[in-house]
Amino acid sequence: MKTAIVTDSTAYLPKELRDQLNIHMIPLSVVFGEEIFREELDITEEAFYEKVRTEEKLPTTSQPPIGEFVKLYEELSKEYDAVVGVYLSSGISGTFQTSQSAAELVEGLDVRSFDSELSCGPQAFYVLRAAELANEGKGPDEIMAELTDMQPSVRAYFMVDDLNHLKRGGRLSGAQALIGGLLQVKPILHFSEKKIVPFEKIRTSKKALKRVEDLFAEEYQKGEPLDATVIHGNREVEGQAWMEKLQAQFPEANFRLTYFGPVVGTHLGEGSFGLGWSKKRIK
Repeated sequence: MKTAIVTDSTAYLPKELRDQLNIHMIPLSVVFGEEIFREELDITEEAFYEKVRTEEKLPTTSQPPIGEFVKLYEELSKEYDAVVGVYLSSGISGTFQTSQSAAELVEGLDVRSFDSELSCGPQAFYVLRAAELANEGKGPDEIMAELTDMQPSVRAYFMVDDLNHLKRGGRLSGAQALIGGLLQVKPILHFSEKKIVPFEKIRTSKKALKRVEDLFAEEYQKGEPLDATVIHGNREVEGQAWMEKLQAQFPEANFRLTYFGPVVGTHLGEGSFGLGWSKKRIK
């Protein structure tokens, strides 16, 4: 059985890597007034953050239309027997549900959708593992079972620089945002029950990043190989420096650098950082 792997743009996997591993991507969009920009295709992360600085209002975000899923599935059905799609958390986007609805409109293709229950670099752990298995000739049952087995080991923590993005985007309550602003709190956030929620409140950015490092250290000290990803919101130099520091501190872990693109950046904002990890399964 030949299985195609699909993900959405919020996994933020480079096109070169997607092409190499035969991963198909469907983009989400950001909307500035009447203008719609598809991630990666119509706007880069650098151009997005620059535009946000010059606009009076924050953009909104939009999931892929069901027709785009149907079009992709029908195209894939000419070459593949099955599709496994890995999408950002259903608690923050309807992309996962739309992928399922689209599957019912396409005949002759076994379509499975996997809810990563998070986003960005940690979502990519699932995508890369699914692609590895598909390229080995594994079918959708085996791939879905492996992704489910991975879930207990995948973690992601974020530190935002400006709580107003989460507040305006409806991802954090007004009261929480106000308290954070008054006290200069830099909350550590994580995904719980598919939604972005506070994990701990830390007074400074430096202490917040140190706390995330300590959480990673706890997992690292268990002795199992880890894949890890450092994520930055338009702070590549700082992100690279943090990753190099972590790599030196935890030499047995495998780190990669990625970013918060336009859709996730709309909610977390410029200057955000994240660290995610999973037990190593990718060869």
